[in-house]
Amino acid sequence: MHRGASVVVNTAARNQTGVARYGGTLARTLAELERQLVVLWVINRQRDSLELLHIFGQTFPDTVTHVVRNGYFGKPDKFTLYQESQLRQSIETKGRSLDFPDLADRVADELRSQRISIRKAAETMHIGQRAELFRWRELCDAMFSEVIGVDRTAREQ
Repeated sequence: MHRGASVVVNTAARNQTGVARYGGTLARTLAELERQLVVLWVINRQRDSLELLHIFGQTFPDTVTHVVRNGYFGKPDKFTLYQESQLRQSIETKGRSLDFPDLADRVADELRSQRISIRKAAETMHIGQRAELFRWRELCDAMFSEVIGVDRTAREQ
């Protein structure tokens, strides 16, 4: 087995039915697997993302959860529902509140419309778009390094 390897599961927050149905099984199995579940929960400024996070936390009460404010929806001070909530205080007893940077529309649109990876875009986009992509990627690296303890800027990108 690859005990030291990370496993990434990317699922939509609306997958609450699956979490409710199978989450308890996973939670009970983590110790036997000698694994820790660490969650990065992306929120927008609407109440539903917080309500789903609260329900998720009831299924996984011992999980380290980091809330990621999606910068697409505004600066951190715009996330007042989360900022003023008891949920934030609860999250920050074990996890952190992080800010995922917004990417300029012209670059985000190009990534989506051309269906290219960030790595490929860094090689093929025009210089202005690449500059924005590199700026965004450095901010992402800094944000993720807060929770995974790795400074990617020191490594070859």
